[in-house]
Amino acid sequence: MANLTRSEEEVMLADAARGFLDDAAPVSHLRKLRDAGKTHDPSLWKDMAAMGWSGILVPESAGGSDMGHAAAGILAAEMGKTLVCSPFLSSAVIAATALRQVTGERSAAALAGIAAGDVTYALAIDEGNKFAPDSTSLVAERLGNGFRLNGCKTFVVDGGFADHLLVLARTDEGLTLFDLPKDRDGISCNAQSMIDSRDAARIDFENVEATGDNVVGTVDDAMRVLKPALEAGQAALAAEMTGLAAGAFGMTVDYLKERKQFGTVIGNFQALQHRAAHLWCEIEVTASAVINAGRVLDNDPDNAAFAVSLAKARAMDTAKLAVIEGVQMHGGIGMTDAFDMGFYMKRARVAAEWLGDYGYHAEQVARSRGF
Repeated sequence: MANLTRSEEEVMLADAARGFLDDAAPVSHLRKLRDAGKTHDPSLWKDMAAMGWSGILVPESAGGSDMGHAAAGILAAEMGKTLVCSPFLSSAVIAATALRQVTGERSAAALAGIAAGDVTYALAIDEGNKFAPDSTSLVAERLGNGFRLNGCKTFVVDGGFADHLLVLARTDEGLTLFDLPKDRDGISCNAQSMIDSRDAARIDFENVEATGDNVVGTVDDAMRVLKPALEAGQAALAAEMTGLAAGAFGMTVDYLKERKQFGTVIGNFQALQHRAAHLWCEIEVTASAVINAGRVLDNDPDNAAFAVSLAKARAMDTAKLAVIEGVQMHGGIGMTDAFDMGFYMKRARVAAEWLGDYGYHAEQVARSRGF
């Protein structure tokens, strides 16, 4: 069993992150972005990079801090509390984890770009309604010493503004992962704002040429590189959703302490106290599962699948409970756009679908237990 208590350094990291985000990216910042028709704030990402967050999983040799997955989860959780929009998950977690699985000057340069905040990535793997990497049908056909890609990817989170795409394609005898600049000839992007006011895109590939240098890892063996990256992203997303639940819970408790009904603060009503206590317990248990996932990824990455899927499944369930209870206990105001609770509900819904929904991860947990 991993140590589920945060170290002194981890507490300091969380406190520093909270102090920065409360000032630079409160929920009102998301509202302003949405009202302006924007899905991210490049200047905020540069500030995060200056603080070393973009290099949290990048080796020190490439300019990163290499603090590990538990630390990345801490930052993701703090971002979740105020619904921060950034390419942290796509670039600093998923892409950085994938690229560090391989050696060479090209991957080192890409990692350095991520750490500096100069390059952003998006993960292009989904093609249908559900997360199913093994069912990839986008084809990378052999073309001399290179490849020609044809097909499409959907639900490419951060795909509208990313500089590079990590593209999963089917090759002769398996799946291959490609690192492609988004402006390459033949790539077209249809970006849309999702219900959580973040960016996702449909990316079409028409006779897109790729060379051997664009292959991440080995041809026909994408999962050796992609599996650790997906698990890192799933664990960090679970951490973000747990932070989201904590943020929604804090907002709800503050309201229970202020709102009066029949001349009494509604927080005095025992029924609401019981519901709040239950939610707090669920958040604490889920937070432990998230910490455990980060610890296992740091110490035993080859056997992290169970811990990661457990954390993601619990985080989805807990976030859903937090936003539903938040809306209900706020009453009518909880349903209005003028109040921030709706932003938490929308983000919880989108995050539940990305990188595997509850059914997907519950199945992974069941299989790991022999069911």
